Amino acid sequence: MILVKLFFVFAKIGLFSFGGGYAMIPLIQKEIERNGWMSAAEFINIIAIAEMTPGPIAVNSATFVGYKTAGIIGGIIATIGVALPSMVLILLVAELILKNNEHPLKVSVFSVLRPIVTALILAAAFVVAKTSILTIPAGNIDLSAIIQIPLRFIDLKSAAIAGLSVIAVTVLKLHPILTIVLAGGLGIVGFGGFF
Repeated sequence: MILVKLFFVFAKIGLFSFGGGYAMIPLIQKEIERNGWMSAAEFINIIAIAEMTPGPIAVNSATFVGYKTAGIIGGIIATIGVALPSMVLILLVAELILKNNEHPLKVSVFSVLRPIVTALILAAAFVVAKTSILTIPAGNIDLSAIIQIPLRFIDLKSAAIAGLSVIAVTVLKLHPILTIVLAGGLGIVGFGGFF
């Protein structure tokens, strides 16, 4: 039964997620939490691993979640579930889109989808930041305490690594893989008790 559920949950994610893997992250997280397959912290660790391994983040995430939930077969089923809807849709509409590249309806649909995808990617960034950089306790959040002493709720080491990574990629134009390796090394040193 869990294999069928994994397939249909990830098929739904694959069918209704527009904008690529990063835009899928909030939907994947919501489904994982709704089904009780893993905690938010475990999910963020999976996102980190999925980002560092070759392949699309959504497929890698589905594989990891499926494996954690139901072993190797679960990983295979979740991967097929998330990839199948996109593959079928692309095969059905690719020629239509290519033939009608300048059609006003296509242009207007894509102009509406871009801001939605941007919002989904920002939501994914917030989900990752909330778990990996912010230390806001679960349950009732005292907004006045957060406003009065915001640094109390920020993991400064994680925030520093995130900030340096953004600078490395955007300002210094370092390759993302090199940035990941350097940030990983900095994380090992920072969280290993060396500073």
